[in-house]
Amino acid sequence: MAGGRGEGPAIGIDLGTTYSCVAVWQHNRVEIIANDQGNRTTPSQVAFTDRGRLVGEAAKNQVTSNAVNSIFDAKRLIGRRFSDSLVQKDIKLWPFKVIESSADKPLIAITYRGEEKRFDAEEISSMVIRKMRRIAEAYLGRTVKNAIITIPANFNDSQRKATMNAGKIAGLNVMRILNEPTAVAIGYGLDKRDIGKRNVLIFDLGGGTTDVSLLTIDKGKFEVKAVAGDTHLGGEDFTNRMLKYFIEIFKRRHKEDISGNAKAMTKLRVACERAKRVLSSKTETRIEVDFLYKGIDFSSIITRAKFVELNRDLFKKSIELVEKCLIDAEMNKRKVDDVVLTGGSSKIPKVQELLQNFFDGKQLNKSINPDEAVAYGAAVQAANLAGMGGKVEQIVLSDVTPLSLGTQVNEGDMSVVIPRNTRIPTKMERNYTTLYDNQTYVLFSVYEGERAKVVYNNWLGEFNLSPIPAAPRGTVSMKACFEVDANGILNVSAVERTTGVNYKITIRNYRAALSTGKIQRMLKDAKKYKVEDDEHRKKIRTKEALDNLAYKMGSLAIDKKTGNKLDTVGKKKRS
Repeated sequence: MAGGRGEGPAIGIDLGTTYSCVAVWQHNRVEIIANDQGNRTTPSQVAFTDRGRLVGEAAKNQVTSNAVNSIFDAKRLIGRRFSDSLVQKDIKLWPFKVIESSADKPLIAITYRGEEKRFDAEEISSMVIRKMRRIAEAYLGRTVKNAIITIPANFNDSQRKATMNAGKIAGLNVMRILNEPTAVAIGYGLDKRDIGKRNVLIFDLGGGTTDVSLLTIDKGKFEVKAVAGDTHLGGEDFTNRMLKYFIEIFKRRHKEDISGNAKAMTKLRVACERAKRVLSSKTETRIEVDFLYKGIDFSSIITRAKFVELNRDLFKKSIELVEKCLIDAEMNKRKVDDVVLTGGSSKIPKVQELLQNFFDGKQLNKSINPDEAVAYGAAVQAANLAGMGGKVEQIVLSDVTPLSLGTQVNEGDMSVVIPRNTRIPTKMERNYTTLYDNQTYVLFSVYEGERAKVVYNNWLGEFNLSPIPAAPRGTVSMKACFEVDANGILNVSAVERTTGVNYKITIRNYRAALSTGKIQRMLKDAKKYKVEDDEHRKKIRTKEALDNLAYKMGSLAIDKKTGNKLDTVGKKKRS
């Protein structure tokens, strides 16, 4: 990524689902930067009121009185489709409205000064990022241009690009997007150069996501062996289970269903969130909400045991990710030297108990601040890329791809070009041939995922390779090249070997990515908010370009040079 060196301080931003944190490297150490309220983490919330737009602490403090116009969990929407089952599940529990755009993209709709406004998740996230940037600028006394923004290790291509777009809308040069558990490992291993080679497992259970990463750390070299994760498993899910539990209790007691009332749901959610935190240090707590619904006060006790019962399957799922990561890395759990906990939800006693039992009683490493560790590591890597020198200059980072990348072949099969957990940056190639006679162009549809059929994987984009020589099927040879950069972002090219006809694109999921024009529009709108927050946003429609011709599949062909079977690709409508 261009830029960064010699352009002043570069900051690290942990863009969290529930809280965000910003840090900077100066005076040969990391400094976590407190906000204007003196807090070292800031709520990832945005609210629109008659007084204007509020971000962070101010937004969170008024959420119960302005539920439908207070936005949180934007990270759970970023880079996703409206039709995603997980999005549909969350919508039922959010007090704010999420609607569908023409391109199956979720838009957040709020009422601001009597008028409806619609925002992409990237825009809301950019407001939080801009807040973190301003916190850093107030602390440093100068403009900040460069930043590293962290993401869950298992974010897919569209989620990664959407996060980068959010940083651009906030006016930053995003030097790199960094996997959260990798950031934690950098912070953890920074001052451990003299203890020799160690296998370290990072268990990051945050507000909205779970990440597990296995790394080998050796004298400033950080090599990621494998990652596993769930971008929709975290503290918010634990809170939601408690929320549903108390909704049912209220219904039994008072014969009233509050699930359709935004204000009541928000008040109860706030109480559940508070109770969840208390249960990490106490075995029971009482939630009390005055005038919850129709003037009815609500009070109830919940024990830690009940909380565990409500979330047992989710806790178990987080531990299964640990096992999956070790299997992918082909490493026995006894060879793991350190198990490092991070993320606010890693404080939950039952989670720690399950994790310790999995590692046969091994002591868990709780030495790092779980709320600040991601921003800490991001600041170190930002200083490294900015050429700050000192001990950060000795860091060498090697990360991996979270999901397999490939193209559709034959009867909708997934042909993997880059397997998951391949070290990045990387470049891999694979040969293909035509599937029918006299074929003059080929459609390459690109996917990511682990299923054998592409219909179950995540579609990233497609392009035509044209013109190619008209010849009997199986006789034309083409080479596809997949290249993943340090940000985990994919470039795909293809070439027909005889004529040299080629095509190269950076895969952009038209359902999730933003055009350059839209980013610029959002930048202008963000600036306008400094003066006036009631300006209408113009809706941008995403133009879809799909080929609709369908062709029958042909048989496999042989590569004349290698003797290996070639997969057939061709013009076929995407499922």
